[in-house]
Amino acid sequence: MMAKKPPKPAPRRIFQERLKITALPLYFEGFLLVKRSDYQEYEHYWTELRGTTLFFYTDKKSTVYVGKLDIIDLVCLTGQNSTEKNCAKFTLVLPKEEVHLKTENTESGEEWRGFILTVTELSVPQHVSLLPGQVIRLHEVLEREKKRRTETDQLPVMPVEKEKEPIQGYADALNPLPECFYAVSRKEATEMLEKNPSLGNMILRPGSDSKNYSITIRQEIEMPRIKHFKVICTGKNYTIELEKPVTLPNLFSVIDYFVKETRGNLRPFIYSADDNFDMIAARVKQLAQLLWEEALRLFPLFCCFGFVHLKIPS
Repeated sequence: MMAKKPPKPAPRRIFQERLKITALPLYFEGFLLVKRSDYQEYEHYWTELRGTTLFFYTDKKSTVYVGKLDIIDLVCLTGQNSTEKNCAKFTLVLPKEEVHLKTENTESGEEWRGFILTVTELSVPQHVSLLPGQVIRLHEVLEREKKRRTETDQLPVMPVEKEKEPIQGYADALNPLPECFYAVSRKEATEMLEKNPSLGNMILRPGSDSKNYSITIRQEIEMPRIKHFKVICTGKNYTIELEKPVTLPNLFSVIDYFVKETRGNLRPFIYSADDNFDMIAARVKQLAQLLWEEALRLFPLFCCFGFVHLKIPS
């Protein structure tokens, strides 16, 4: 088997951003085509194997995953015959579902099979066709995973508390929000889209009732138009209020739905780090100006009632 170049890892900045979501160790990463039980077609994801969990990202540069799959209870991994050349297909059989995976080439398929079986069975599989260097990596990952589980087992067991109702607030480390979410009003979302069309044309924001969400979009067909769509929390799902309501499992799927239905004409509005800094600086400057104007307006009143005492140095 000829050695192939491993996929380049995500840039360091993105890697560090993902560490804020999970502290699980990264063992392997690359592109995977994934088809879960509720999907009819394969979806293309940049995938990370961290611990015994697969994290799915829309691309290599995304900092927030769109889905994850815990494979610690893997029943078995079965191969599939593929009619496509240079392609590997296999199925992860889990207690509650079967997940079909496809790789872009057979070499990548062998690597994925090797790493998945190593972390779930806690042993290096003997029936995968890998190069000596790749087998060494599997042994290293095996030792790391054994150590991780030992340390996890030694952690003190905390008493289970009754699940609390979510407090008003949209940021949740265990339930991350899409990158195009901003805690802004309807008016502010409209202004953001109008002033920065190059950054995208779709914003996810809090709903007016502070319990649900809204999507604000800006479309340019004949002339720019702003539209708003309600996204209602229905148990663990989210329903987009359309002529025919659409219910989806998470907010990432909601964003993905708008992108796919418009064939990419709608794009999530995402600030870069520099843009974020500029926006915050502009808001601070605007607030400072308002405070200064208000102080000047009230100054004569304070003087009149003796609230202001000027100490003149002798």
